[in-house]
Amino acid sequence: MDTRPQDEAPVVVETGRGPDACIIWLHGLGADGHDFEALIPELHLPPQTAWRFVFPHAPFRPVTINGGFVMRAWYDIAMSERGLEQNAEHIRESERILQGFIVDEIGRGMPAGRIVLAGFSQGGAIALRTGLRYTERLAGILSLSAPVPFAAQLLADVHPANAAAPIFMAHGTDDRMIPFTLAEQARRLMEGRGLSLEWHAYGMGHTVVPDEIRDIGRWFGRVLGRH
Repeated sequence: MDTRPQDEAPVVVETGRGPDACIIWLHGLGADGHDFEALIPELHLPPQTAWRFVFPHAPFRPVTINGGFVMRAWYDIAMSERGLEQNAEHIRESERILQGFIVDEIGRGMPAGRIVLAGFSQGGAIALRTGLRYTERLAGILSLSAPVPFAAQLLADVHPANAAAPIFMAHGTDDRMIPFTLAEQARRLMEGRGLSLEWHAYGMGHTVVPDEIRDIGRWFGRVLGRH
């Protein structure tokens, strides 16, 4: 069930006039587009940069793992004896939503090669899936504390345009929501596929920490900096 108003606008922050790069950042389960807005100053971006941050809002839907409570979620999650069950139809729907935001940015004159897809938790899962399957080369993909649903199929579906795109992945060693062991399994699969992965582990739970924010800011500078 998608009860999101179809004209609901994302949160947009521009760090200067005439931005020449864009970061589309998806929040995690139960949050909204404002969740990472306050993080921008903490990234300590290069002062000469002017970038646009786009923070979309996920649809409202019942979430099985939370007793069917309706909240913002990129897809439904349930727990079974097999572990996390992640709704494939919702994942495809959210991929289309994110593709729409990419098309919007390209329509505004932003080249695909100046766009980063980013996300936290299930937002990171959607960013990773969308980025690896996208048909034009992107600047990079950032996935934080995220599961990788249907990882084997995703890696089989990597589009040549983004097979070498820079990827930043980070996970907490004490994460009780998305176990670190699952993240390491995904990491090994991605490295085995030959993807351009920069991997970070932090002593944290299902959150972000200052060292991680610092590393994200530096990575943004590398993949979006003008050379």
